[in-house]
Amino acid sequence: MKLAATFRLCTLATAFVALSSSPLCMAEIAVKSGDKIAFLGDSITAGGWGNPAGYVRLVIAGLEANGVKAEAVPAGISGHKSDQMLARLDKDVLSKKPQWMTLSCGVNDVWHGPRGVPLDDAMAKSGTYDDKVATRGTYKNNITAIIDQAQAAGVKPVMLTATVIHENLASKENGLLAPYNAFLCELAKEKKIPLADLNAMFQDRIKAENKPNEKVLTSDGVHMNVEGNKLMAVGVLQALGLNAAELDKAKAAWAPLETAAAEAAKKAAEAKAKAAADKAKKK
Repeated sequence: MKLAATFRLCTLATAFVALSSSPLCMAEIAVKSGDKIAFLGDSITAGGWGNPAGYVRLVIAGLEANGVKAEAVPAGISGHKSDQMLARLDKDVLSKKPQWMTLSCGVNDVWHGPRGVPLDDAMAKSGTYDDKVATRGTYKNNITAIIDQAQAAGVKPVMLTATVIHENLASKENGLLAPYNAFLCELAKEKKIPLADLNAMFQDRIKAENKPNEKVLTSDGVHMNVEGNKLMAVGVLQALGLNAAELDKAKAAWAPLETAAAEAAKKAAEAKAKAAADKAKKK
Protein backbone atom coordinates (compact mmCIF):
# COMPACT_ATOMS: atom_id res chain seq x y z
CA MET A 1 0.00 0.00 0.00
CA LYS A 2 1.38 3.40 -0.93
CA LEU A 3 1.97 6.00 1.77
CA ALA A 4 -0.56 8.43 0.30
CA ALA A 5 -3.28 5.77 0.24
CA THR A 6 -2.53 4.88 3.85
CA PHE A 7 -2.75 8.54 4.83
CA ARG A 8 -6.22 8.80 3.29
CA LEU A 9 -7.34 5.63 5.06
CA CYS A 10 -6.11 6.88 8.40
CA THR A 11 -7.73 10.25 7.88
CA LEU A 12 -11.08 8.58 7.22
CA ALA A 13 -10.66 6.31 10.22
CA THR A 14 -9.81 9.28 12.41
CA ALA A 15 -12.98 11.03 11.31
CA PHE A 16 -15.03 7.92 12.01
CA VAL A 17 -13.56 7.45 15.47
CA ALA A 18 -14.06 11.12 16.31
CA LEU A 19 -17.74 10.77 15.47
CA SER A 20 -18.41 7.34 16.91
CA SER A 21 -16.22 7.01 20.01
CA SER A 22 -18.18 8.15 23.04
CA PRO A 23 -15.34 10.00 24.82
CA LEU A 24 -14.84 12.17 21.77
CA CYS A 25 -18.53 12.83 21.20
CA MET A 26 -18.73 14.59 24.55
CA ALA A 27 -17.82 18.26 24.46
CA GLU A 28 -15.40 17.81 27.33
CA ILE A 29 -12.07 16.24 28.16
CA ALA A 30 -12.48 12.49 28.47
CA VAL A 31 -9.87 12.03 31.20
CA LYS A 32 -10.93 13.01 34.71
CA SER A 33 -8.92 14.12 37.73
CA GLY A 34 -7.62 11.10 39.60
CA ASP A 35 -7.43 8.94 36.46
CA LYS A 36 -4.29 7.01 35.67
CA ILE A 37 -3.00 6.94 32.09
CA ALA A 38 -0.62 4.13 31.16
CA PHE A 39 1.74 4.93 28.30
CA LEU A 40 2.72 1.66 26.66
CA GLY A 41 5.48 1.84 24.07
CA ASP A 42 9.13 1.62 23.11
CA SER A 43 12.10 3.99 23.41
CA ILE A 44 10.05 6.88 22.03
CA THR A 45 7.68 6.48 24.97
CA ALA A 46 10.52 5.83 27.42
CA GLY A 47 12.02 9.13 26.28
CA GLY A 48 8.59 10.71 26.53
CA TRP A 49 8.81 10.12 30.27
CA GLY A 50 12.56 10.29 30.88
CA ASN A 51 12.93 13.65 29.16
CA PRO A 52 11.57 16.52 31.33
CA ALA A 53 9.80 17.78 28.20
CA GLY A 54 8.98 14.38 26.72
CA TYR A 55 5.53 13.87 25.27
CA VAL A 56 4.25 11.84 28.22
CA ARG A 57 5.10 14.65 30.63
CA LEU A 58 3.65 17.23 28.23
CA VAL A 59 0.36 15.33 28.09
CA ILE A 60 0.11 15.23 31.87
CA ALA A 61 1.03 18.92 32.15
CA GLY A 62 -1.42 19.81 29.40
CA LEU A 63 -4.25 18.06 31.19
CA GLU A 64 -3.37 19.74 34.49
CA ALA A 65 -3.36 23.15 32.80
CA ASN A 66 -7.00 22.42 32.00
CA GLY A 67 -7.91 21.37 35.53
CA VAL A 68 -7.42 17.62 35.10
CA LYS A 69 -4.87 16.09 37.46
CA ALA A 70 -4.07 12.71 35.97
CA GLU A 71 -1.28 10.31 36.91
CA ALA A 72 1.10 8.83 34.36
CA VAL A 73 2.00 5.15 34.43
CA PRO A 74 5.18 5.05 32.30
CA ALA A 75 5.49 1.78 30.40
CA GLY A 76 7.94 2.44 27.59
CA ILE A 77 10.95 0.14 27.12
CA SER A 78 13.63 0.77 24.52
CA GLY A 79 13.69 -1.63 21.60
CA HIS A 80 10.38 -3.27 22.37
CA LYS A 81 8.12 -4.61 19.67
CA SER A 82 4.47 -5.68 19.72
CA ASP A 83 5.14 -9.20 21.04
CA GLN A 84 7.18 -7.88 23.97
CA MET A 85 4.56 -5.28 24.84
CA LEU A 86 1.89 -7.96 24.83
CA ALA A 87 4.01 -10.18 27.07
CA ARG A 88 4.39 -7.47 29.72
CA LEU A 89 0.95 -5.90 29.39
CA ASP A 90 -0.39 -7.31 32.64
CA LYS A 91 2.75 -6.54 34.68
CA ASP A 92 3.42 -3.04 33.36
CA VAL A 93 -0.10 -1.79 32.64
CA LEU A 94 -3.10 -3.81 33.79
CA SER A 95 -1.75 -4.53 37.27
CA LYS A 96 -1.45 -0.76 37.83
CA LYS A 97 -5.23 -0.37 37.38
CA PRO A 98 -5.19 2.59 34.99
CA GLN A 99 -8.36 4.05 33.52
CA TRP A 100 -6.60 4.78 30.21
CA MET A 101 -3.79 3.35 28.10
CA THR A 102 -2.09 4.89 25.09
CA LEU A 103 -0.45 2.39 22.76
CA SER A 104 2.54 3.45 20.68
CA CYS A 105 3.95 0.50 18.78
CA GLY A 106 5.19 -0.26 15.27
CA VAL A 107 8.51 1.45 14.65
CA ASN A 108 10.65 -1.40 15.99
CA ASP A 109 8.43 -4.08 14.44
CA VAL A 110 9.53 -2.67 11.07
CA TRP A 111 12.88 -1.04 11.83
CA HIS A 112 14.40 -4.23 13.26
CA GLY A 113 14.21 -5.90 9.85
CA PRO A 114 14.89 -9.66 10.14
CA ARG A 115 14.30 -9.43 13.91
CA GLY A 116 11.05 -7.54 13.41
CA VAL A 117 7.43 -8.63 13.65
CA PRO A 118 5.60 -9.34 10.39
CA LEU A 119 2.28 -7.61 9.83
CA ASP A 120 0.42 -10.89 9.27
CA ASP A 121 0.91 -14.54 8.35
CA ALA A 122 1.33 -13.73 4.67
CA MET A 123 4.17 -11.32 5.41
CA ALA A 124 5.76 -13.85 7.76
CA LYS A 125 5.93 -16.35 4.89
CA SER A 126 7.07 -13.93 2.21
CA GLY A 127 9.44 -11.74 4.23
CA THR A 128 13.05 -12.29 5.22
CA TYR A 129 13.03 -12.93 8.97
CA ASP A 130 15.28 -14.79 11.39
CA ASP A 131 14.51 -18.29 12.63
CA LYS A 132 12.72 -16.98 15.74
CA VAL A 133 10.03 -15.06 13.86
CA ALA A 134 7.32 -17.59 14.72
CA THR A 135 7.79 -16.92 18.43
CA ARG A 136 7.03 -13.24 17.90
CA GLY A 137 3.64 -13.84 16.28
CA THR A 138 2.23 -11.17 13.98
CA TYR A 139 1.68 -7.48 14.52
CA LYS A 140 -2.05 -7.71 13.81
CA ASN A 141 -2.56 -10.49 16.35
CA ASN A 142 -0.35 -8.89 19.00
CA ILE A 143 -1.91 -5.44 18.79
CA THR A 144 -5.45 -6.82 18.71
CA ALA A 145 -4.69 -8.91 21.81
CA ILE A 146 -3.32 -5.85 23.64
CA ILE A 147 -6.45 -3.85 22.88
CA ASP A 148 -8.81 -6.71 23.71
CA GLN A 149 -7.10 -7.50 27.02
CA ALA A 150 -7.04 -3.84 28.01
CA GLN A 151 -10.75 -3.40 27.29
CA ALA A 152 -11.58 -6.64 29.10
CA ALA A 153 -9.81 -5.22 32.15
CA GLY A 154 -11.83 -2.00 31.97
CA VAL A 155 -8.97 0.08 30.58
CA LYS A 156 -9.80 2.54 27.79
CA PRO A 157 -7.21 2.34 25.00
CA VAL A 158 -6.07 5.24 22.85
CA MET A 159 -4.39 4.15 19.61
CA LEU A 160 -1.35 6.07 18.35
CA THR A 161 -0.14 5.48 14.82
CA ALA A 162 3.62 4.96 14.57
CA THR A 163 5.51 8.14 13.74
CA VAL A 164 8.31 7.86 11.15
CA ILE A 165 11.46 5.89 10.44
CA HIS A 166 13.70 8.62 9.03
CA GLU A 167 12.24 11.99 8.10
CA ASN A 168 12.57 11.13 4.42
CA LEU A 169 8.95 10.14 3.88
CA ALA A 170 9.89 8.27 0.71
CA SER A 171 12.29 5.97 2.58
CA LYS A 172 11.95 2.22 2.26
CA GLU A 173 11.24 1.95 5.98
CA ASN A 174 8.36 4.42 5.87
CA GLY A 175 6.91 2.50 2.95
CA LEU A 176 7.09 -0.72 4.98
CA LEU A 177 5.52 1.02 7.98
CA ALA A 178 2.51 2.26 6.00
CA PRO A 179 0.41 -0.94 6.12
CA TYR A 180 1.07 -1.27 9.84
CA ASN A 181 -0.42 2.17 10.39
CA ALA A 182 -3.30 1.39 8.06
CA PHE A 183 -4.10 -1.59 10.26
CA LEU A 184 -4.03 0.57 13.40
CA CYS A 185 -6.53 2.95 11.81
CA GLU A 186 -8.79 0.08 10.82
CA LEU A 187 -8.60 -1.50 14.28
CA ALA A 188 -9.36 1.79 16.03
CA LYS A 189 -12.43 2.16 13.81
CA GLU A 190 -13.50 -1.43 14.48
CA LYS A 191 -13.04 -1.17 18.25
CA LYS A 192 -14.42 2.39 18.33
CA ILE A 193 -11.51 3.73 20.33
CA PRO A 194 -9.83 7.15 20.13
CA LEU A 195 -7.11 7.42 17.51
CA ALA A 196 -4.21 9.86 17.45
CA ASP A 197 -2.97 9.67 13.88
CA LEU A 198 0.54 10.86 14.70
CA ASN A 199 1.97 9.56 11.44
CA ALA A 200 -0.35 11.82 9.44
CA MET A 201 0.56 14.75 11.69
CA PHE A 202 4.27 14.06 11.21
CA GLN A 203 3.86 13.78 7.45
CA ASP A 204 2.02 17.10 7.31
CA ARG A 205 4.60 18.90 9.43
CA ILE A 206 7.63 17.48 7.58
CA LYS A 207 6.12 18.39 4.22
CA ALA A 208 5.18 21.87 5.40
CA GLU A 209 8.65 22.57 6.80
CA ASN A 210 10.28 21.33 3.57
CA LYS A 211 13.76 21.01 5.09
CA PRO A 212 15.12 17.82 3.54
CA ASN A 213 18.60 18.27 5.01
CA GLU A 214 17.45 18.99 8.55
CA LYS A 215 15.77 17.04 11.33
CA VAL A 216 12.45 18.75 11.97
CA LEU A 217 10.83 16.49 14.56
CA THR A 218 13.47 13.94 15.55
CA SER A 219 17.06 13.89 16.75
CA ASP A 220 18.06 10.91 14.64
CA GLY A 221 15.17 10.18 12.30
CA VAL A 222 13.25 8.18 14.91
CA HIS A 223 13.53 9.57 18.44
CA MET A 224 11.84 12.84 19.28
CA ASN A 225 13.41 16.24 19.57
CA VAL A 226 11.60 19.12 21.29
CA GLU A 227 9.21 19.71 18.38
CA GLY A 228 8.50 16.02 17.92
CA ASN A 229 7.56 15.59 21.56
CA LYS A 230 5.23 18.59 21.38
CA LEU A 231 3.55 17.31 18.23
CA MET A 232 3.02 13.87 19.79
CA ALA A 233 1.54 15.48 22.90
CA VAL A 234 -0.85 17.57 20.81
CA GLY A 235 -2.04 14.44 19.00
CA VAL A 236 -2.65 12.54 22.23
CA LEU A 237 -4.41 15.48 23.88
CA GLN A 238 -6.66 15.91 20.86
CA ALA A 239 -7.55 12.22 21.03
CA LEU A 240 -8.44 12.72 24.69
CA GLY A 241 -10.91 15.42 23.72
CA LEU A 242 -9.10 18.74 24.15
CA ASN A 243 -10.37 21.51 21.88
CA ALA A 244 -8.31 24.32 20.35
CA ALA A 245 -8.62 26.64 23.33
CA GLU A 246 -7.70 23.87 25.74
CA LEU A 247 -4.71 22.95 23.60
CA ASP A 248 -3.54 26.56 23.79
CA LYS A 249 -3.68 26.35 27.59
CA ALA A 250 -1.72 23.11 27.46
CA LYS A 251 1.00 24.59 25.26
CA ALA A 252 1.33 27.63 27.52
CA ALA A 253 2.09 25.28 30.42
CA TRP A 254 4.95 23.56 28.61
CA ALA A 255 7.54 26.38 28.78
CA PRO A 256 8.92 25.44 32.23
CA LEU A 257 9.29 21.82 31.14
CA GLU A 258 11.17 22.85 28.02
CA THR A 259 13.51 24.99 30.13
CA ALA A 260 14.12 22.07 32.49
CA ALA A 261 14.83 19.80 29.53
CA ALA A 262 17.34 22.27 28.08
CA GLU A 263 19.11 22.54 31.43
CA ALA A 264 19.21 18.76 31.83
CA ALA A 265 20.65 18.37 28.32
CA LYS A 266 23.31 20.98 29.08
CA LYS A 267 24.34 19.22 32.30
CA ALA A 268 24.44 15.87 30.51
CA ALA A 269 26.68 17.31 27.79
CA GLU A 270 28.97 18.86 30.39
CA ALA A 271 29.20 15.57 32.30
CA LYS A 272 29.98 13.69 29.11
CA ALA A 273 32.71 16.17 28.19
CA LYS A 274 34.22 15.95 31.66
CA ALA A 275 34.19 12.15 31.56
CA ALA A 276 35.94 12.21 28.20
CA ALA A 277 38.54 14.67 29.49
CA ASP A 278 39.18 12.60 32.61
CA LYS A 279 39.59 9.48 30.50
CA ALA A 280 42.06 11.26 28.23
CA LYS A 281 44.15 12.35 31.25
CA LYS A 282 44.46 8.76 32.45
CA LYS A 283 45.96 7.58 29.17
